This record gives sequence, C-alpha cells and structure tokens, in this order.
Amino acid sequence: MQTIKCVVVGDGAVGKTCLLISYTTNKFPSEYVPTVFDNYAVTVMIGGEPYTLGLFDTAGQEDYDRLRPLSYPQTDVFLVCFSVVSPSSFENVKEKWVPEITHHCPKTPFLLVGTQIDLRDDPSTIEKLAKNKQKPITPETAEKLARDLKAVKYVECSALTQKGLKNVFDEAILAALEPPEPKKTRRQTTPVCCTSLCSSMLRGGGDSGYGGEGAQPGVNNTKRFSQH
Repeated sequence: MQTIKCVVVGDGAVGKTCLLISYTTNKFPSEYVPTVFDNYAVTVMIGGEPYTLGLFDTAGQEDYDRLRPLSYPQTDVFLVCFSVVSPSSFENVKEKWVPEITHHCPKTPFLLVGTQIDLRDDPSTIEKLAKNKQKPITPETAEKLARDLKAVKYVECSALTQKGLKNVFDEAILAALEPPEPKKTRRQTTPVCCTSLCSSMLRGGGDSGYGGEGAQPGVNNTKRFSQH
C-alpha cells in the first residue's frame, strides 16, 4: 500500500498538536494536550486504490532544531503552520520554516496553514495584540506570502471549532498526489479507517497552542473526504 507522508512544522504554541488531535479524533482536546502527538495513519481510497496518509507532528522549539530534520526524509507534503494571532509565528514562516524544509526537501510541496482562526475576532486577543501595535494576520496577507514562497496554497482552520479543518488535510493529500504543475483533474479520496502509526522515526515534542486535557489520539475513526 502506498503511503503519503505528511509532516507538520511551525513555531511552538501555534496549535499543531491540537490540529492533529482534533482532526484524528473529531474532538478538541479541552483539558490536556500531550507534548508528543502519536503519529497516525489514515487509510484513504483514491481511484479505487488504498493509500495510507501518515501524519507526523514535530517540535517547533529551537532545542529540537538538530533533531527535527530526522523526520523529514521521504516526506510527500509539509504543512507549514502559523497562528493567525501570532505575527511572530507568521514571520518565522519566511525566516525559518520554509528555508528549513526547502533545504532538506527542495522538491517537496508544502501548504501554508493558518491556525487558531477562532481567535481572530476575539476581543481580548485583539486587545493584547494592539498593546504591541500588532493585529491578527488577514487571509489576504497570508495568501500573498503563500504565493511569494511558492506554497501550493494557503488554507486556514480552527482546531477548536473544526472550521476548515478537514479541508487542510484534503488539500494536503491532493498536493502530495498531484504536484501544482501541471494542473490535473482531482481524484476522489475516501478514507476507510484511522489507526495508530507505529513509527521508529523521531517523535518530536508537539505543542498545542491551547491548554487542554484528556483527548486520547483516536482509533478506528472513519472520515469522509470530499473534493472541491
């Protein structure tokens, strides 16, 4: 069975681990978020053939800069994440994350992913940013950066409300199977199961971006993928 390896990168505390837990369990981890997200595999049917979508969390902290690239070999698609309410994490997309992944995997496609969009209109969050003369990142600003950095596209989501969440991974599958050029007719993807992926690769410390407890990464979770 062919495997699609998807690696998630980005600054610490932008919500990468919550993104993966919410997607694989259909439940936001409201009370406890583990510092290490178990790697997972989702089996999807594409054109009648089974594929395995492997999801790999990484640690964004500088302490892991030398270890993190051990997760990169054979990656089919990267999700480069930033929080729409963290201008510094957005800046680091250009300054750190895209240079890092393109150095190690120059031909691997990547998506730019804005997280925590539920906080974009949150009054207290806006107030905190304003004190530092900052404001949330707009979709238009992120889309421009995606074009400038030659990302496949920009997508955004909320792990809390799950708005846009499924679309992030649908687009990741499409990017891995169908590189941006030339454009092709998109194929139907239908997942049939979700199981724990026992990986001997580095398991970098994840970071939640939200406080939270209790969510155990899901098993036997069936998802429906749809195309646009």
